[in-house]
Amino acid sequence: MYVQGISTRKVAKITSELCGLEVTSMQVRRAAKLLDEELESWRNRSIDQIEYLVVDARYEKVRGSGSIHDCEILVAIGIQASIQPSVLGASVSPSEAEVHWREFLSSLKQRGMHGLKLIVSDAHEGLKGARQATFPGVPWQRCQFHLAQNAMHHTPNVEMREQVADDICNATDMHHAQEELARFVNRYHETPSQLAALAEANITVILAIFGIPSEHQKRMRTTNTVSYTHLRAHET
Repeated sequence: MYVQGISTRKVAKITSELCGLEVTSMQVRRAAKLLDEELESWRNRSIDQIEYLVVDARYEKVRGSGSIHDCEILVAIGIQASIQPSVLGASVSPSEAEVHWREFLSSLKQRGMHGLKLIVSDAHEGLKGARQATFPGVPWQRCQFHLAQNAMHHTPNVEMREQVADDICNATDMHHAQEELARFVNRYHETPSQLAALAEANITVILAIFGIPSEHQKRMRTTNTVSYTHLRAHET
């Protein structure tokens, strides 16, 4: 209840009515302090070799200064060759500014993360500079799902939107992808022309997955791992 934002006084009242015993506000604060200590220990734990890093940002409502407001949560998921995702860390900030991303990514390196072969994320402006400064030379895969959503903003009807999504995300290898790009640019060169420009500007960053083993490519096309892990955490 406390984690969900219920005041310590109300927690004590509810436990008294439901359980027949009173948990004092002091006990609630002590329990919260222990949780904070465990969380801090988890945030600073050592990280071993990680092959793939998936990072994303999401908004959550948080309580602060007597009010509830939206806050940005940066999440990092590490994946090894077994493709078993593990939450490496999370950081809370009012915005997705580059300085926040850089601090977050730098903290992963300081905790020992190494061996990266690929970074997967959306094209967050703040993340771009931070990623290049923190992990120079590591290939970047732009989330194909988010790119498809951006492309759909330039499509005039539902039928074309479905076709655009298929065109962007159905390549099976580098040769196939290059053929699809040529067809895509030719198909949308006139109407709507913004789609062709979008594809040409992003082709290199959405095909980085072809540099990793084929059995890993499907899972590493998008940042959906973050949403999946978030859902499992809520279920738990």
